Amino acid sequence: MSGAYGRVLVVDDNKVIRQLIRVNLELEGFEVVTAADGVECLDLVHEVCPDVITLDVVMPGLDGIQTAARLRADPRTGHLPVAVISACTPHEVESGVTAGVDAFLAKPFEPSELVRMVRRLAHCEERAPFRGRRGADTAGSAAG
Repeated sequence: MSGAYGRVLVVDDNKVIRQLIRVNLELEGFEVVTAADGVECLDLVHEVCPDVITLDVVMPGLDGIQTAARLRADPRTGHLPVAVISACTPHEVESGVTAGVDAFLAKPFEPSELVRMVRRLAHCEERAPFRGRRGADTAGSAAG
């Protein structure tokens, strides 16, 4: 594990949001690597070896839900905790749960909620197999 609390791969096409997430997590002791879209995430994930991945949903090319599904389908990344940080519409949450997303955080978010969610995901010692999960946790409201 890198950084005091681990390494996070932050994926969002909005540079300002990536930087906001990065700063908040780095202040709490995480090492942060960023990617601008799902394709870049999939290119970096094996090199970076993150402890947690955060995904925006709406991104050009490969969106966050498609990226989560591909991460889950790969035996090398299927165990990684994945969180969606997005508007979190009911459709996004439903699609995310189906794709294997572990947690959701609605934009706009409180930095403390971001840190709490990532810290919780990074410290999951034993993760249930993808198909055996009870369901995804949510943080923030379902609309946003």
